[in-house]
Amino acid sequence: MHKKPGVRLDLLSEILTQLKLSGTLYFRTSFTSPWSIRVPAYENVARFHFVHRGRCLVRISKNNPPVLLEQGDLIIIPRGAAHTLFCDPKNEDKVVQLEQVLTESGFTGTGTLVYGEFGTDHETQLVCGHFAFDPHAAHPLIDALPDHIHTVNYGKQASNWMDSTLNIIGDEAGKDQLGSDLIALKLSEILFAQALRSYIETEGRENPMLAGFADAKMAKALHAIHAEPAHNWTVEELARVSSMSRTSFATKFVHYMSTSPLNYLTKWRMQLARQALVETESPMIVIAENAGYQSEAAFGRVFKKTFDVAPATYRRQARQQQAV
Repeated sequence: MHKKPGVRLDLLSEILTQLKLSGTLYFRTSFTSPWSIRVPAYENVARFHFVHRGRCLVRISKNNPPVLLEQGDLIIIPRGAAHTLFCDPKNEDKVVQLEQVLTESGFTGTGTLVYGEFGTDHETQLVCGHFAFDPHAAHPLIDALPDHIHTVNYGKQASNWMDSTLNIIGDEAGKDQLGSDLIALKLSEILFAQALRSYIETEGRENPMLAGFADAKMAKALHAIHAEPAHNWTVEELARVSSMSRTSFATKFVHYMSTSPLNYLTKWRMQLARQALVETESPMIVIAENAGYQSEAAFGRVFKKTFDVAPATYRRQARQQQAV
């Protein structure tokens, strides 16, 4: 008998943990006009830029106008798309590739990246970084995010403590002091989670997938699935958890998630099983049972249908890649 849902688990934290979110702080910048820098695309990452001082423009798509970032603004580019950072429109076309900027500035990976003309008062200080995801992990929540999330005066909008956090990140990033990089890195991971939460609860409500995570009744079912993925959930049970009729719940779930409740459950189970195969030495039957299957054969069939290889083969291939 499964436990009745009590205090909700943090669904967003659960998803980000499964995706193996890990932050990498690039650097703090001091760019002086004129400047225009092209940041290349990178797979399985989310990039961010926080304007500690000054202002700049960011162009992600040629088909859309650039985004103006003022002091205190935050932009997150969830899927690591290539983009251009520049000081003003007249300099956008004078773009220099990031690798060339790093070379010309003599940046060693520590301290502040200084680039641009000396003697100008037009300085932009950014804190730039990215968050890497497990390349084999997946979740529809991340897939549903737009090509960028821009929050004006982010620290003030989020809360007073986040405003202080952003200021600390800006002050610590690039300092050559004990623990500065680690402090800035961990705080930036908090920044990413908070930014996603804020977006999902506000502008994200216009997107059906993201609205599903913000919907109170739907969130109850999602929390139940994530809290007990091995339970033999039925649509009727999940409907009761959500305080809805079976028909209303099933219809609403498909509207929000673009898949059925049981298919969502299966995909989540397979992601957890995939992670267990790679990161633990657990016997196959234990992984199968933790994923809600009573036999290795039943588990193996679903796993192979999802990943095109048998669980044992997947584990062996993952270990071989890690050993390289």
